[in-house]
Formats: sequence, structure tokens, C-alpha cells
Amino acid sequence: MGGAVGKPVSWIPETKLEAKMVEAMRRREAEGCSVRSFNSIILKFPKIDEGLRNCKAIFEKFDEDSNGAIDQEELRKCFDKLEIAFSEEEITDLFQACDINEVMGMKFNEFIVLLCLVYLLKDDPTAAQAKSRMGMPNLEATFETLVDAFVFLDKNKDGYVSKIEMVQAIDESGERSSGRIAMKRFEEMDWDKNGMVNFKEFLFAFTRWVGIDENEDE
Repeated sequence: MGGAVGKPVSWIPETKLEAKMVEAMRRREAEGCSVRSFNSIILKFPKIDEGLRNCKAIFEKFDEDSNGAIDQEELRKCFDKLEIAFSEEEITDLFQACDINEVMGMKFNEFIVLLCLVYLLKDDPTAAQAKSRMGMPNLEATFETLVDAFVFLDKNKDGYVSKIEMVQAIDESGERSSGRIAMKRFEEMDWDKNGMVNFKEFLFAFTRWVGIDENEDE
């Protein structure tokens, strides 16, 4: 019962994309989780950082005008090249969801989040290329680590992480100040302040935790 306290009985996704994201995450959560502690996630930060920075070459390749951002037309070409079979509506939804600053286009950190969401959504059994993924095994291994980390945090497997679940996950690490750490981490993830964290919010926080931000100056 502990994991359910602090969550509405039925949390309603706010967008069609979020609904797909939650559905895909619940399917993934049914497969189980290899993460055993929050500390084990922290220990993987350097490897995750290295893996995510491998996206840089992809980002620069499709940033055709070299302005440091990928616009929606460049994203379409990126999807075509990577043979990612998404509809025009899905591409638009993904772009709008990940272009959080709405300035010029997606920055590098936003592009990383988008690719990881694509990785999760391509596991949809109704998708045209389910399980074939994106043809980038090293990058996909990093994305799978991120998915696994979210699965570990989502104790009641409803596709969201609540404040109580975050506290529970960090409590298990045995940290002396685990409650304070958990609250800080949760606040960093819950950027819309609605008390629930979806996978997209988690990814934006995670890129900052490992040292990647939109300006790449940290």
C-alpha cells in the first residue's frame, strides 16, 4: 500500500503522447527491473553521460543549418534517415513535447530526451518496427538503462513516479539524509509541479544530473 499513498487512484494523462508514453512504460514495467538501488543508478552516471554524448554526432549531422538546434523539418529528415516510422502527428507531438524552451528548435539535451522517448515508444507492439529500434545498439543500451532506472523508481508500476516513491527508493539506499535528498531530486524532476513525474520529466532531470544541459557548459 505504501507506494500507492500520495498518488491519485487514477492519474489521467494530459496529452495523447503522454498516454502512449505511460502505456509503453507500463508494458516495460511488467518485464521487471534489474536496478536494485538508487546508489547503483548513481554509479552508472559516468557511463550514461558518455553514452548520451554519443548523440552529439547524430545531433550535429541533422542540424543542417548548424544553428545549434533541430527544427521540425530537420527532425522529419532525421526520422527518415533512421527509419523511424512515426506519423506526422506523432512527430509533431514529440517535437512540441521536447522543445520545452520553444526557441528556434530542439537543443541537444532536448534531442536526447526525444530519442529516448522514441526508444521507449518503438517498443509498442503496434509500431511498424517494434523491437527493431533505431539501429544504434550502444546508444540504445544507454536508453535501456534510463528506462530501467525509471522502472525502479515507479514502485506501483503505474507509469509515474510520486514523491513517496522517490523517498522510498532513496531510503532503501541507507543514506543518512535520504529524505532531504529525495525531496530535492523529486523537485528537480517535477518541473510542472503537479506532484507526479512522467518519463519525459525524469529524462530532462537525468540529463542535468549527469552533466548535460541545453548550453553544454556544465
